[in-house]
Amino acid sequence: MFAQHTDLAPNRDSTSRLLPWIIGLMVYLAGLAVSVTMVFEQVIDRWSAGLKGSVTVVIEPSVNGEDIKTEARIETALRLILTTPGISSAIPLANADVAELIEPWLGKDALSLDLPIPRLIDVTLEPNRTVDLAALTHRLETAVPGIQIDDHKVWLQSVLRLARTFELIAILVVILIAAAAGATVMFATRARLAVQCDVIEVLHLIGARDTYIARQFQGIAVSMALWGGLLGLSLTGLTVLGLWILTHDLEGSLLPAVGWNPPFVAGLALLPLAGVIIAAVTARYTVMRHLSRML
Repeated sequence: MFAQHTDLAPNRDSTSRLLPWIIGLMVYLAGLAVSVTMVFEQVIDRWSAGLKGSVTVVIEPSVNGEDIKTEARIETALRLILTTPGISSAIPLANADVAELIEPWLGKDALSLDLPIPRLIDVTLEPNRTVDLAALTHRLETAVPGIQIDDHKVWLQSVLRLARTFELIAILVVILIAAAAGATVMFATRARLAVQCDVIEVLHLIGARDTYIARQFQGIAVSMALWGGLLGLSLTGLTVLGLWILTHDLEGSLLPAVGWNPPFVAGLALLPLAGVIIAAVTARYTVMRHLSRML
């Protein structure tokens, strides 16, 4: 595939000289799309693991503008929750725990601002059990004023749909980039064929087969695609590393930790190889089709 020598004349076509840079740019854009998809998938998976099988009971600090004893309402809610079939545990969160949850938005001094912060009860559901949350909500609202249930499943399903949409868009972007790369290689190969027309006729006269000539063009296209692919991959790695460093401090508060897992690294590493394969197949097809019309 990689030509050790070439019988073609030195390349003076500007389109071919730009090919590595164009392939590098496309690999870079595809790498960003793959990176966004992988990172988003990790975040969704960790959110899903943390929220699946649980609901949150929210007890408002006041009802209709009147302060009602919060601790008494929490005790009443706990009795109703723990007597519901399918409930594994119910743990009320202290004010400090609630303040820690809202710290990324309100800062560390949220409690000192004298804000009406609701109390939360973390409810864990038993695995493989169905809980009638509608009936539980009705019982709680009847017995405890100013209470509501936040079912994470509804929110999580919406986020998962959004994640799948982003993944499909990213896949579509990568496919379009691959198609554009193929079209670029085809255009550059045709331009080079036009420049090397006289050399090709001479090679035919001395008995060179079409496959031999196609291999010459194929080797040049592959070497350019490999050079550009490695350049694009390097730029992608630097960009992802820079963004990871800039957002590292946000992970503990706003986002789950995102790691450089093997599928993520393998997906990026395969991009230059994909560019080489596209260049090889496209260049060979273009040359063979052109040579068949010269007969």
